[in-house]
Amino acid sequence: MLKAYRYRIYPNKEQEIQLAKTFGCCRFVYNQTLAYRKDAYEKEKKSVSKTDCNNYCNRELKKVYEWLKEVDKFALTNAIYNMDSAYQKFFKEHAGYPKFKSKHSNRKSYTTNFTNGNITVDFDRGRIKLPKLKRVKIKLHRKFSGRIKTATISKVPSGKYYVSVLVETEHSPLVKTNGQIGLDLGIKDLCITSDGKKYENPKTIKKYEKKLTKLQRQLANKTKGSRNYQKKRKQIALCHEKIANTRKDYLHKISSEIINENQVIVSENLQIKNMVKNHNLAKSISDASWYELTRQLEYKSKWNGRTYIKIDRFYASSQLSFTFVFSISLYILLLPLYRNSFFSATDNDTIIYPKTNNTIIDILKASLSINVSDIYFKIYVSIIIILGKIRR
Repeated sequence: MLKAYRYRIYPNKEQEIQLAKTFGCCRFVYNQTLAYRKDAYEKEKKSVSKTDCNNYCNRELKKVYEWLKEVDKFALTNAIYNMDSAYQKFFKEHAGYPKFKSKHSNRKSYTTNFTNGNITVDFDRGRIKLPKLKRVKIKLHRKFSGRIKTATISKVPSGKYYVSVLVETEHSPLVKTNGQIGLDLGIKDLCITSDGKKYENPKTIKKYEKKLTKLQRQLANKTKGSRNYQKKRKQIALCHEKIANTRKDYLHKISSEIINENQVIVSENLQIKNMVKNHNLAKSISDASWYELTRQLEYKSKWNGRTYIKIDRFYASSQLSFTFVFSISLYILLLPLYRNSFFSATDNDTIIYPKTNNTIIDILKASLSINVSDIYFKIYVSIIIILGKIRR
């Protein structure tokens, strides 16, 4: 199986310059090939493949722009493949149309491939060898074994550099258990299990909200583009990074605990994109990170031989309650038309238990998906009708 290991790297000044060149060249090639593909379709109605874009880069762009040869060629190829992947998602998965990348973006990354030993990790000396960078200092907080496939180098808004090493390795699943659990996601408590166990919502943003507000107010008073402006912007980025790391660490802990103790995990499939449209709860919903929790449960289940099931959001009690209310309302509305077939009494002001032979009762029971005896169900419906008469 493929598994990624993320480490922080500490490049020197020369390596930082080379990384900046590679980030810029990848962005440039992405934008140029995207424009080439877009123009080919608009002018000639011709579809261009990723191979054609790669040939366009090697045969034309590198001749005009000599500085493209100074960076890793695999990084440029992967940038073209990423552009093609964005196109495929636009047509197949109904994603947005690919956009041009801005040089002012705070997040920058590129991916290079392993070939002929160009990527190696020295666990003893704490160094990693990368194409065009030679040996870079790295903080190896855990070891891995297996064959290296790719390495993705990224720079986050706080100015830190990271490398994500994709390794083909073996992973032994956990021992099977008899535990089965359901999860109810919420805001007050992050999730409540079917066993009654509650996982507290840490509400990370609230802990750092005052600090963030203070830093952002100070940033507003700085001259845009000045050194003090950049320092303050970096402090804000570090604060956001701290919030994200704290939240993700907590989610990893509880997701691992749930996976270790249970064989089958069931949770609801929430439409978070629609839920955050409620501006009163948007911040709390985003802070809870339900999607990240379910994402971790999903991939950890695959790794460890567990079963993870997502239930449709309308399958729960909300849908059953709606069906019940609708069916009872339909029953009351149809009552005057079928009074003789429902009841054995002739007095309109008297309610007696319904007859046993009743087709509409069976239809209501089927729509409610319940399994009870006819007499108890008819008694319950009779109570509903009595309450309706009292209200009138």
